[in-house]
Amino acid sequence: MTLRIDRADFSDPRLAAFLQAHLDELAPTAPPESRHALDLSGLRQPGVRLWVGEWGEGIAATGALAALGPGHEELKSMRTDPRRRGNGVGRLMLHHLLGDAVSRGVRQISLETGSTEFFAPARALYAGAGFVVCGPFGEYRDDPHSVYMTLTLPRRPSAPSLLAKRAPNPEGCGAHSRPS
Repeated sequence: MTLRIDRADFSDPRLAAFLQAHLDELAPTAPPESRHALDLSGLRQPGVRLWVGEWGEGIAATGALAALGPGHEELKSMRTDPRRRGNGVGRLMLHHLLGDAVSRGVRQISLETGSTEFFAPARALYAGAGFVVCGPFGEYRDDPHSVYMTLTLPRRPSAPSLLAKRAPNPEGCGAHSRPS
């Protein structure tokens, strides 16, 4: 069986349940002001592209990209079904998201994730893909519950090299604001 990745169908009730499970799972990891996951309505906003990875009949993963500014997007709503974790599903979704960004000329992807042990596998996934730790970007501020990371993307798509380690971005995460 393989992972099939398509743009999200917001009318699919499984998607709403999967995203709510994501929010519920994150709730005990940080105080409300330090949780930055988007809910279903946030993922429907202009400038946000959400994908769903299906394995058989079930949703195995989600991932989104949200525009921050010209050529700079934020990775959002990365989640792998707990039953599929450790099987490469998250890596496949991340690879898909980075490939989409490169194909559209995006030059930089930044993200915010948690600083606790719960998020260690996510931080390892991102570091393995070449993301480096940086300071807050967009509307984020220093927060002990958050880790900020960024990746400079290649100009041309190259499937094997998209997730290869890259040199740190000397410009950091950037100071672009989120669109209003």
